[in-house]
Amino acid sequence: MKDYKPTTPSRRQAKGYDFSNLTKGVAPLKSLTGGRHRKVGRNNQGRVTSMHRGGGVKRLYRWIDFKQDKFDVPAKVATIEYDPNRTARIALLSYRDGEKRYILAPSDLKVGDTVLTAEKTPVRPGNRMKLSNIPQGTLVHNVELRPGQGGLIVRSAGTGAMVLAHDGALTQLQLPSSEMRLVLGECYASIGQLSNAEHLTISLGKAGRARWLGRRPKVRGTAKNPVDHPYGGGEGRQGRGTRRPKTMHGKVTGGHKTRNPKKKSAKFIVRRRIK
Repeated sequence: MKDYKPTTPSRRQAKGYDFSNLTKGVAPLKSLTGGRHRKVGRNNQGRVTSMHRGGGVKRLYRWIDFKQDKFDVPAKVATIEYDPNRTARIALLSYRDGEKRYILAPSDLKVGDTVLTAEKTPVRPGNRMKLSNIPQGTLVHNVELRPGQGGLIVRSAGTGAMVLAHDGALTQLQLPSSEMRLVLGECYASIGQLSNAEHLTISLGKAGRARWLGRRPKVRGTAKNPVDHPYGGGEGRQGRGTRRPKTMHGKVTGGHKTRNPKKKSAKFIVRRRIK
């Protein structure tokens, strides 16, 4: 963690990242970067479905290899780099045949280490293999949900899923949310806990820093007009006026379960997350 000199009120409480463990003086590899259209909270019809998003600084997107489907070819870690598009750090791999790819960097991965993807590999940070071959009690990240699909879950900074047990063709995982879930043993996962675990302790310090990240201001419902929110209006400070909390669209929220109980993947959830 990095503390700043209290030159202003916002600097006094701000906390930033410590970049000392990153490779110095390295620009992102041009062949693995490009532009990417940001949805800024809109769906495929262009309507806002996630509020308070938009703006922010322009970012160069790094193409991450979530599949890591280059089997039995050792790769050396060339650099550990910062990625503005995600919370974890990324590592540039240089394969023996000359190809280069970016992957998510686990916390104990260092420049010069060797990374391998195979059906069964040594249990070292960064190596990737089938869940059925990973010993119980091992932390994994970038986990597939279908074989060959590429990692979909456990991709945020400091996260790791624990392998609890193997039951026939299925492997039981405890996810960072405390949910216990069954995943096919044929799916691949990477060894180790992801880097930048101190991300949760970052304090932005000022509103402008949130705007750089594309986070727009959030206005309380009770401060709005009646036309804009069910809690709006009234002279002076008002109570909510309803026993059941509602969204700005009038739909009941607050403890309401949103997951479809008939979803096909529900049979793979052993225990829901603890709220």
